[in-house]
Amino acid sequence: MSGFAFQTIRDLSAGLETKAFSPIDLLDDVLRRLETLEPVINSFACLDPSGARRDAKAAAKRQMAGARLSPLDGIPTSVKDLIAQKDLPQRFGSRSTSDTPMSFDAPSVARLRAAGAVLLGKSTTSEFGCKGVGDSPLTGVTRNPWNADLTPGGSSCGAAAMVAAGVVPYALGTDGGGSVRIPAALTGLFGLKAQFGRVPVYPVSAAPTLAHVGPLARTVEDAAIVMEATAGFDRRDPFSVAGGAPLYTAFKAPDRPLRIAYSPTLGYAKPAPDVLDLVAAAAQAIEALGHEVTHVDHVLENPIDLWISEFYAGAGTRLHDITQSAPELIDPAVLEMLRPALSQDLLGYYSKVFERYALREKMRLFFDDYDLLISPTLPCTAFKVGHNAPPDWPDQSPVGWVAYTYPFNLTGQPAASLPVGFNAEGLPVGLQVVGPSHDEATIFALCAQYQAAHSTLTKRPPTAK
Repeated sequence: MSGFAFQTIRDLSAGLETKAFSPIDLLDDVLRRLETLEPVINSFACLDPSGARRDAKAAAKRQMAGARLSPLDGIPTSVKDLIAQKDLPQRFGSRSTSDTPMSFDAPSVARLRAAGAVLLGKSTTSEFGCKGVGDSPLTGVTRNPWNADLTPGGSSCGAAAMVAAGVVPYALGTDGGGSVRIPAALTGLFGLKAQFGRVPVYPVSAAPTLAHVGPLARTVEDAAIVMEATAGFDRRDPFSVAGGAPLYTAFKAPDRPLRIAYSPTLGYAKPAPDVLDLVAAAAQAIEALGHEVTHVDHVLENPIDLWISEFYAGAGTRLHDITQSAPELIDPAVLEMLRPALSQDLLGYYSKVFERYALREKMRLFFDDYDLLISPTLPCTAFKVGHNAPPDWPDQSPVGWVAYTYPFNLTGQPAASLPVGFNAEGLPVGLQVVGPSHDEATIFALCAQYQAAHSTLTKRPPTAK
């Protein structure tokens, strides 16, 4: 194992600040590690060593001048291939897209660049982010460092795999129905989608009312550092939340006992016993930290039809011409979901739009009584690659099994996945922590408090050792 593997942003930044090593040393170590790991995990859609080298040399000059830009300055990371990065193609995991390099950075990438991040390249994604697992027709199968026969989840599969393997301390993903939280849960990471619009999205996503950009990291604090760098208003995103980024790193623990609703099923999900046992134990541990935890069986009705109507209609509209002219280029599982969504009539679609507003209001009222909602992030642990859903799952569609995550893309409120342990097979389990509208701070505070008392960081994936 290399000397910098599994170190946090805070640790690496401290070493760079004291000149114990240089950004070039750090990059060289990461690239050596990738020589061994990348053939196993397949986490990059496009690795850009020369661009990263330029970033590292510029960071080294700032380091020697005592002018580091931020805690991220000189530290390698990656950008999911649903996010625009200047001078690299944006392929969306699809053979149907162009390999022409982009001429600009998305807001989140521009902000990482302004913070001095060393950009390694683009991480893998399922095609157009349409599946909760980690494969695409363009890049093949991305694998889970905890067991290379298993999926790391998706669609931010490459981001999760490289962070879980200790290659980088954080990576940038997207979440339109759980695509940060799903792989965070399956690979033992902390992943957050903040309030919708908190991190601006540009160009317009194929799912413009659902898409979030967010970090995957091994620690809550690292995710908070990344959020402070990437959040804040941008006029190019019509949904962008006004104002600057809150100081998320200031929230080390709640300043009062919290009222927390614990729902094992949200009212409809069917979690596996090993997942439920670990999540129930985490709920008890949170109560032992001094919080009031109330068991709530029913939170909402399953809104899967609302989510499918919105997400796949957007993706299907973007891909309409390709689905007609060259459907063989599209992942068959994705194609199967796009066609029904595009067959909706206007009345049917807009009835679901208004049902979505009713769901949002229902959750707003729910949080009049609670500060946070906790649940499993997923009903299962990682399963074998080559499947779009757990092999024994009744619904084999690409989305039905991720029953806990997509509701909170429909409502837009912040939600995270926090690692809370491992099952008997050594596979990670995540706890979903959902906050009221615009309140990432309470999520960060509780998760930081829990991680300080019950960290899973001492355990490392066998593939990455």
